[in-house]
Amino acid sequence: MILRGTSASSPPPCARRGRASCGREDSGSPVTESASEGLCIGIVAGEASGDRLGAGLMAALTAQCPGIRFLGAGGPAMRAAGLDCRIRSERLTMNGFIEPLLRLPGLLRARQRLRNDFARAGIHGFIGIDFNGFNLVLARDLKRRGIPTSQFVSPAVYAWRSERLRYVHRALDQVLALYPFEPPLYVDSGVEAVFVGHPLADALTEPPERALLRSEFGGAACGGAACGGADTGCVLAVMPGSRPAELTRMLDPFLDGVARVQAARPDCLALIAAVDAPAAGRIEAALRRGHPTVRARVVTGRSTDVLAAADLALVKSGTGTLEAMLLGVPMVVAYRLDPLSAWLVRSRLRTPWVALPNILAGEALVPELLQEAVTGAALAEGLLAQLPRTACLRRRFAELAQMLGRGASQQAAGAFLDLLARRGVLT
Repeated sequence: MILRGTSASSPPPCARRGRASCGREDSGSPVTESASEGLCIGIVAGEASGDRLGAGLMAALTAQCPGIRFLGAGGPAMRAAGLDCRIRSERLTMNGFIEPLLRLPGLLRARQRLRNDFARAGIHGFIGIDFNGFNLVLARDLKRRGIPTSQFVSPAVYAWRSERLRYVHRALDQVLALYPFEPPLYVDSGVEAVFVGHPLADALTEPPERALLRSEFGGAACGGAACGGADTGCVLAVMPGSRPAELTRMLDPFLDGVARVQAARPDCLALIAAVDAPAAGRIEAALRRGHPTVRARVVTGRSTDVLAAADLALVKSGTGTLEAMLLGVPMVVAYRLDPLSAWLVRSRLRTPWVALPNILAGEALVPELLQEAVTGAALAEGLLAQLPRTACLRRRFAELAQMLGRGASQQAAGAFLDLLARRGVLT
């Protein structure tokens, strides 16, 4: 029996709450029977990186608990993985403090719709995928109703003051942490924190073939050596971000930096990663409008390939810095917020670094340029200084990669199902 008290005349699975079974043994391994058709999980991702994490977690949960269903908000990867999507994450993407305020009515409507849909479906548990400002409020409301709540990607409590940790306790039963330094921060907080590792460490165990990518991108961009061909010259990966507001603030200084690098290194070809076709259109327009001499190719939807082909990277602060580290690519990290958001962050931030490789290393391993420091001249100077350090940085990056573990999605799925079992949701 899947849901206690259900019958042939009862509402369909996921329409009522109760105890469920997923046929898991104590080890967390799946068994052959599929007995969890009634288990329904609310899940919300609001950004492209969270969409990828969510899709991997959904696949791992389905492998351990066949018949499980997912309801909520996500992007194309989660929808392809079987999400019953009520809100597309493309509608939720934002950053800083000001943009959420400007979009507050729409965000409140989206959150209320998810609350209502979760209540009607009778979800058995909730997982927020990053996107903390939105997800923690939703999780707090669900926790008050007795629904087990988990967050995949810890809120940045290492970077903020202690009141953030108190709020997390009101919202979450569990945090599934990507980094080993995070669980100790939750000691005595009342929140279970489990280090599961980072899925990127699994995804990049066999990186794309560098030589093939360089040949493809160099030849397709401008016919090889005539343009500083990628086969023999320097390839610079440019990762300006996925959100429209990020492109608005980052594109011009990034492209100016690329132009300056190419003036010093005529053999350099830039590969600019675009998350989707609209982003690619904006980047191409910016090149035509203000930087027509930059030798570049805009590559859509292949950020990993762009980094794998590169000798050097200019990366917007975020997950892209970790991906560059795992691929062994020296980098300069940069970020700009709107002025008010930047002031608020500076007044509350308590960590000396924002780039993930630096936080993992506990030192300024790669250059960070923030706000007014993000200029073309400073970016170019930082990038050119990284090339002689390539061998040393690759050794350090390999050491840091060992900290991230393996099997992150499977570990996260097992930890979440254990939470449900302890709460009496699973039998």
